[in-house]
Amino acid sequence: MNILADFADDALRLFEDATQRAGSVFEPSLRIGVAGLNRSGKTVFITSLIANLLARGRMTRLTAEGQGRIEAAMLRPQPDPEIPRFEYEDHIAALTGPNPAWPQSTRRISELRLSIRYQRTGLLSGLTESIAGPGTLHLDIVDYPGEWLMDLPLLNKSWEDWSRESIAACRLPERAALAAPFLAWAERAEGKPADPVLAKEGWTLFAAYLGAARKAGLSAISPGRFLMPGDLEGSPALTFAPLLTPQGDKDSLARLMRDRYDSYRKVVVRPFFRDHFSKIDRQIVLVDMLSAMNAGPRAVADLRKAMTDILDCFRHGEKSWLGPIFGRRIDRLLFAATKADHIHHSQHDALQSITEALVRESLEKAAYKGARVEAMALASLRATVEQRIQQKGKTLDCVRGRNIDSGEEVVVYPGTLPPDPATIVEAARRGVGEEGWLAEDYDFMRFAPPMSGITPGFGPPHLRLDLAAEFLFGDRLV
Repeated sequence: MNILADFADDALRLFEDATQRAGSVFEPSLRIGVAGLNRSGKTVFITSLIANLLARGRMTRLTAEGQGRIEAAMLRPQPDPEIPRFEYEDHIAALTGPNPAWPQSTRRISELRLSIRYQRTGLLSGLTESIAGPGTLHLDIVDYPGEWLMDLPLLNKSWEDWSRESIAACRLPERAALAAPFLAWAERAEGKPADPVLAKEGWTLFAAYLGAARKAGLSAISPGRFLMPGDLEGSPALTFAPLLTPQGDKDSLARLMRDRYDSYRKVVVRPFFRDHFSKIDRQIVLVDMLSAMNAGPRAVADLRKAMTDILDCFRHGEKSWLGPIFGRRIDRLLFAATKADHIHHSQHDALQSITEALVRESLEKAAYKGARVEAMALASLRATVEQRIQQKGKTLDCVRGRNIDSGEEVVVYPGTLPPDPATIVEAARRGVGEEGWLAEDYDFMRFAPPMSGITPGFGPPHLRLDLAAEFLFGDRLV
C-alpha cells in the first residue's frame, strides 16, 4: 500500500509540474542544477554567473551576448516559494566589498531565478516575435549542499549492502585511523539487542569519523545529513550506523539500525531526489581537482568514486514528449574543474584532461544515453594574475595573488601537471601511497578574492565562465 501511495504521489507531482511548464510556451524556463562536493566552489560559481549575466562585459563568448542580442537580464521572483532564495546580494557583497572574502559554503538547498530578454534568431524568429515579441528565458538556478549529493546512491542500495560497504571503507588505509573509535564500537556492538542509547553512541562516533574524513580531503562521505542535519538533527531517522554483521532478528540492534536506515532513505533521500533532482534540465558538476591532487592519490581515488556514485543517480538523456510523464531528463552535463586560476593557463588543458579521465566511465554512460557531455577548467572568480619569473636559469610560469591567511601578495609556482592524465588516474586506481605520486612538489595555494573593485558594466573577472554559460543555456537564446 505504501508503494502505491508513493507512486500516486510521484505521478501527481509530475502532472502538476508538466501542467506548470505547459503554460510557459513563449517564456520558457530552464532549470540548472549546480552540484559538487565540499569546497568545490558552488556558491562562488552561482554568484559570479549571476553578476556576469547582469553586467555582461566579460561574457563575450556567450554567443547571444557576443552577437549583441541580449537586451536585458534581471532577477525575478523564483517559481518555488517553499525553497529558500539564494542569497546573491550577501554573497556578491562578501566577494567585492572593502575586505573581500569567500562566502560561506552551502548548508541548504536554495534557488534563484534570473530572466534574460533577447532578440530571437533563426527562420521562425520574425513570425515568433510578431506574436510574442523578444524572447525571454527564465533561468532557475538551484544550489545543493555537496554533502547531500552523496546520499543519492542510497536510493538503490539496501541496508545490508550499505553497511558492508561502509565498514569496508572504514578499513581502507587512508581511513582506518580516522575510523578507529567507531570500529572499536562496532566490535562491541556485535550481536547486541536493540538499544537506542547504543545506537546513538554508534551514530555519534560514525558522524565524527565522517567529519574527520571530510577535513582530511576525502570526498566519498555518506550519509551527508550526518554532517549537515538541518532541521532533522536529533531525529531517529538520522541516528544509525553500519554494523559488522548487518543481519539480525526483530529485537536486534541490526534490525533497529536497518529500520532507521530505511526511514532515512524514505523521509530524507527520496523526497530530495523527487522534489529537486527529478526536475533538473541541465547539470554542472564542480570538481576541486587541484585540492584532491594536492592531498595525494588516495584523495583522487576517493573523489573519483564519489563523482561516479553521484553521476550514476542522474537520469541523463535527450528530452522527448514523454518527459512530462516520466519527469525531466538531463540532456546536457558539464564537468568543471574549478580554481583554474590557481595554475598558469598553460596547464589548463592538462587539468581538463585529468578531469575527463577521472570520470571517463560516467561521461561515456551519459553520452551513450543521449546527453551532451563536456569538461572544462574554469575559475568562477579569478583571484590571481599570471607572472613569469627567472630562477636558476629557468623561466617559471607562476601566479600571483593574495594569500588567504596573511592577505599579502605572493607569487607561487604550482608546478607542472603531467601531460598524460593516465599518470594521475592510474596512480589513484592503484591506491599508492604519497611517495612517487608526482614528479615535483606541488603548491596549489589557496588565494583570497582580489582587492580590485568591479568595473561598471562588467561582472567579476573569471576564466571561461562565459563558455560554461554557452554550453549550459546558450542554445536556448536563439
